[in-house]
Amino acid sequence: MGIFSKKVDYTVSQTGISSSEEIMIGGIRQTILIQAEDQTKPVLLILHGGPSMPLPGVSSKGRDYTIVTNTRELVKHYVLVYWDQRGTGKSYRHDIPGESMTVSQFVSDANELTDYLRTRFKHPKIFLAAHSWGSTIGLELVTTFPDKFYSYVGLSQVVSWTENDRLSLEWTKAEAKRRGHTKALVELESVGEPPFVESFQQWGVLRKWQRKFNTLIYSDDVIKHPGLMNVTKAMFQSDEYSLKDIYNTYYKGFKLVYTDSFIKELAANNFMESVQKVAIPITFIHGMKDYHVHGQLVKTYYDQLNAREKRLLWVDKSAHLFHPDDTKLIEKYLIEQLRHRKLVSK
Repeated sequence: MGIFSKKVDYTVSQTGISSSEEIMIGGIRQTILIQAEDQTKPVLLILHGGPSMPLPGVSSKGRDYTIVTNTRELVKHYVLVYWDQRGTGKSYRHDIPGESMTVSQFVSDANELTDYLRTRFKHPKIFLAAHSWGSTIGLELVTTFPDKFYSYVGLSQVVSWTENDRLSLEWTKAEAKRRGHTKALVELESVGEPPFVESFQQWGVLRKWQRKFNTLIYSDDVIKHPGLMNVTKAMFQSDEYSLKDIYNTYYKGFKLVYTDSFIKELAANNFMESVQKVAIPITFIHGMKDYHVHGQLVKTYYDQLNAREKRLLWVDKSAHLFHPDDTKLIEKYLIEQLRHRKLVSK
C-alpha cells in the first residue's frame, strides 16, 4: 500500500514551476502550491475539504495521488494550484481573528486568490474543482462570479449540510441495525435530529460511526484502499510541512474554525434553495460508496439544477476519500474540462 504515498519528482523546465509560495489573501499571509510543466497553460485551482483538512493542499507537492485526483498528467495540461485555506496547515496564523472564520470570508479569500491567479498567469478565466467542504466555497464562488471561470467540478459536492446530516444519520442507523451494532445505535440515537447546532459533539458521534462503517474510506476484500494513515502520511513526508504545520492543522486550525457560530452557519447552508441556476458548465463526481456526503441528495440537486451544461459522474470504488483507481479517472475528467476553454466565450 505504500505506493499510494509515493513521491513524484516533477522535472521543471524553463517554462515550468513547482513552488510553494506565501501571498496576502484577505489581509493575512496564506500559502499556495503551484505546479506545472508549462506556465502558459490554463490554471486549475483545487479547493480542499475539511474545513482544516488540507488534502490536497500544499503538502501535496511532489505527490501524484492526492485523494481527489492524480496529478502526473494533470501538470502537463494545467498550471495546478493548491491552497491551504485560512487557518489551515501552512496558512495558520495565531493572530487570525476567530470572527473571520466564516463561509463568506472563505469565499472572499477564494475570489481574491482567483483574481491573483488570473492576473499572474494572464488568463481571463480559470478552471475550478473543489472537494467536500471546499465545494461549499466552490459552488458559491462560481455562482457569484461566473465570468471568472471556464467550468466547475464538484467532488463529493455538499448541497445542504442539514439535509445531508439527516440522510447520513438515517443511513448510519440502518447500517448499525444491519450489523446488529447496539452500541452504535444507542450513541446515534443520543445525538437527536439535524440540524446539529447544539454542539460539535453531535457531529462527532455521527462522523465516528460513519468512519467505522466505511463512508469516509471504503475498503473490502476486493476493493483495497491505502487507508487514512497512508493518505495523511503525505503531510509527514512533505518537504514543505513541519510538525508544527501538522499540529496547526489537526488541533489549532480545527479549533479555530469549528465555533458555535460557524456550525450554525453551515447548518443554514442549502444550495437547493440558494443556487438553482449556474451560468457555466458544471460536473459533479461522486463515489458510489460515499454516504458521508450522501449521493441521493447530490442526484436530487443535479436533477433540478439549471445549468449551461451539466454532468453527474459516479466512480465505483470510492467513498468520501476517493480510491486511487478512481482518482486516475478523475484526472482524465479534469483534463477533459479543457474543452470548455474553447466552448465558453471569454
